[in-house]
Order: sequence, then structure tokens, then C-alpha cells
Amino acid sequence: MTDEKNMNHNNEEIIEKAKKFFREIIAENHVKNTEKLENIKEFKVNPFTHKYLANFLTGNDDPKSLAKALIYPRVLGTSITTSFGQNLQTFVNTTLEGYGSTTTGMDIEFIDKLDGRKKYCQIKAGPQTINKDDVTTIRNHFRDVINLGRTNGIPIANMDCVVGVFYGTYNDLSAFYKNLAEDYTVLAGKDFWYHLTGDEDFYNKLTDAIGEIANEFDGTELLEKTINQLAMQLQQVDGIDE
Repeated sequence: MTDEKNMNHNNEEIIEKAKKFFREIIAENHVKNTEKLENIKEFKVNPFTHKYLANFLTGNDDPKSLAKALIYPRVLGTSITTSFGQNLQTFVNTTLEGYGSTTTGMDIEFIDKLDGRKKYCQIKAGPQTINKDDVTTIRNHFRDVINLGRTNGIPIANMDCVVGVFYGTYNDLSAFYKNLAEDYTVLAGKDFWYHLTGDEDFYNKLTDAIGEIANEFDGTELLEKTINQLAMQLQQVDGIDE
């Protein structure tokens, strides 16, 4: 019973730390990055598609529509996605600090709640976030871990070397991840969090908890102000070049 209480406490702690991380790092950076977008110099505009996208979005290509066509993709897509990727190590060091690894090349170490074995884990943000060079690097790190274990008399199997992907499903994983999965363990989204915490529903609890932070950040006024400022700049130029 004590073990179960400790597990629940640890899981609750992860959720609270994740909310703090999202509030203080991701959301605040998102606001700052949005404020920057009132400056036309923040954009590389494609003059062949810009007016088309404005018309597609709003039905006209007046300056405000042109501004929306530039700002919305950044604010609702690349800005926050990039911020999360850039701050992934901060998430690991703060939210998952209790699982910190002292092994070179590993982000965390944990006892798998399903098979009871110790896992040596590299953390990745999403199912499409590694490339061919990353595969080689990860493989080399895992080989080093296994060799170090052998040297120290600690049996470490390939299955104990894990790539943990924060979100998505196994079917979402790129070919690069599936290449790694031929020899090592790749856990994505719900599966990763289940093996880490022992709570099959933890992934949903975590995403719901972070979703609560949205109630603290109403960007309506900020977006309107940013769009209007950019529209004023667009109105002052005859053409928009890269």
C-alpha cells in the first residue's frame, strides 16, 4: 500500500511540475514571441502566396487580412511547437528531475512499472522529431550504456535502452524511430507515460492538466493588438519582399 501511495504522490508531483513548466516557460515564451510579430521584419513573406492565403482565410486581402495570414500560422503552430522542442531539456531537468540520469547520453533512468526492469532512456518531443544522424547518435549512446554495464558487471539488455516520445502513438512514429525500434525499445505517448508511472491513464491526466493552463492565458486582446500593429506596417508598404 505504501508503494502505491508513493507512486501516486510521484505522479501527482509530475503533473504539478508539468503545469508549472508550461505556465512559466512555454506560455510566457509564447506571449513574448507573439508580441514580436507586430514587426514585419519577423516575417519572410512569399509574395506569390501571401494575398491568396489572406483571401482564403478571410475573403479579402486588406492589410488586416494579410496580417492575420502571417500571424496565425506562427502563433498557433510553429511558435509554440518550436518553443516546446527548444525547452525539452528544461522539462526533463525540472518535471522529471526525480528520474535524472548520471549515465552519459541518457536523459532519465527509471524502473519500468510494467516489467520491473531498470531503463536507460533518451527523451524526444514528438513522433517526427529525429533525423538520420540522430538515429546514429542514439544507437551509439545505447551501445555505450550496454558496454558500460558489461564493464561494471551490470546486465543491460537492448530492451532496457528506451527512446521515450512525449506524445503520439507508435503508428505515428517516423521511419527513423521505427529503425531504432528494430533493436531497442521505443515508447510513444500513452505507452511511455504508462511504463514510467504505472498509471495507464496518466497521459490523459497530464494533457488535461496542462490544458487547464489555457484558462490562465486568454490571448484574444494580444492577438488583436499584434494583428492591428502589423496591418499598419503592411499598409505603409507598396509590396512585400523577402
